[in-house]
Amino acid sequence: MFRMQLLSDSEEEGYEMGFAMSRLEVDPYEYQCDEDEIDSSSMSIQIPNESVVENDNDITQMTKLMTKPHDNFSPVLPGQRKQGLPVSTVKMLAGREFNYSGRGRFSSADCRHVLSRFLPVYGPWKIDELKTRAYVSQFSADGSLFIAGSQGSRIKIYNVEKGWKVQKDILVKSLRWTVTDTSLSPDQRHLVYASMSPIVHIVNVGSATTESHANVTELHDGLDFSYDADFSFGIFSIKFSTDGRELVAGCSDDSIHVYDLVSNKLTQRIKAHSNDVNTVCFADETGHLIYSGSDDNLCKVWDRRCLRAKGKPAGVLTGHLEGITFIDSRGDGRYFISNGKDQAIKLWDIRKMSANASCIAKSRNYEWDYRWMEYPTEARKLKHPCDQSLATYKGHSVLRTLIRCYFSPAYSTGQKYIYTGSNDGCVYIYDLVSGAQVARLDHHSSTVRDCSWHPFYPTLVSSSWDGVLARCEFPGNGEKIRLKRSRRRYES
Repeated sequence: MFRMQLLSDSEEEGYEMGFAMSRLEVDPYEYQCDEDEIDSSSMSIQIPNESVVENDNDITQMTKLMTKPHDNFSPVLPGQRKQGLPVSTVKMLAGREFNYSGRGRFSSADCRHVLSRFLPVYGPWKIDELKTRAYVSQFSADGSLFIAGSQGSRIKIYNVEKGWKVQKDILVKSLRWTVTDTSLSPDQRHLVYASMSPIVHIVNVGSATTESHANVTELHDGLDFSYDADFSFGIFSIKFSTDGRELVAGCSDDSIHVYDLVSNKLTQRIKAHSNDVNTVCFADETGHLIYSGSDDNLCKVWDRRCLRAKGKPAGVLTGHLEGITFIDSRGDGRYFISNGKDQAIKLWDIRKMSANASCIAKSRNYEWDYRWMEYPTEARKLKHPCDQSLATYKGHSVLRTLIRCYFSPAYSTGQKYIYTGSNDGCVYIYDLVSGAQVARLDHHSSTVRDCSWHPFYPTLVSSSWDGVLARCEFPGNGEKIRLKRSRRRYES
């Protein structure tokens, strides 16, 4: 496996891996691969992002430190390599052989320096083709499982380590519209799934039964998030806490709900926004901080340690001109990214948040509904007068549905990239610091709502409204499948 090859002492595989590298971030003073190795119809490289703003020194330095090789791995002959360009894999392996670092092995930063250059851009290979639109797709924390949820009342769990064999085929209970979100417990024993209903269902993933039909072959316990028997709402986003004891949900009643699985009851309801709460997540493993994003265009930070006393958010972050579709935390309780209907991803530092949203952008002078209209040309040049974000990334399109974005894995890339699905059927990968679009994976015939990068290996899976689950890798193996593009691409 790729992860073990890099950390082993076998140089043969390492050298072969180095010469097979794609042209992404290749040192021009070292070597280049053949142009025929790259399928230009399915990806693009290093497209400048004019919308990105200068990052603060902290996250820039943290990102560089996480992926910076030992100084002694630099070229032996001085002056032959421009500062800032990556050290080739061949020289890294040769430097380890001659113990240039004095450690006799690669450090974590050395490993990430090599791994972060191998982007999952080759393919695609079709994992499965669902009969209806695919809405949710995520790797488990250890990468052994992959979960895919669709509009057709189906959730499939694939065993990645056994050739993507279906380990669990779940027929969901009481579905309203679609499976809006799923979350796997930290111990990977239970899966919760949500739809446009206040009832969240929980399934035992570890059971021996493959066909899991709700309350027929297995019991799907219902967790009631409602607080008023006469009022119904939908759940857009749901997440397990790190300890697996709680669930946090973002709902169409403008609120955040926290459910305690130990006491089996709803313990908190926060009237968080003035519109639908499309996305929520815990900021870090402590569970004290919660991030939320809403159709009121605001991102908010909630500190549960003082929430009962104040009942107000710890802070508000403004910058998006349209609603927020998804938030992903960097996991450090400080930085997060958000995808917005203003066709932009934004990077945030919660130290820059305000006590409230005192600065409001001017009301738009155009009619637009993201569910069926293209984003107006005149709106693309607009900017929030009090934008508090650190950086803005543009190029993808956020239309029709709540498209998701993520930081790339910490283990293999040091979170130096962010990636997102897109309405144009592509997956976009941006460099976190420079804002450059480093890859565009163009494989689907309809909207890519969700995508997931394997936590350890250079593998990325995208799920689309065309029903296809597509896998891209580096370098890939076997014969790739060319997915057909439909003329009905932009229909909802």
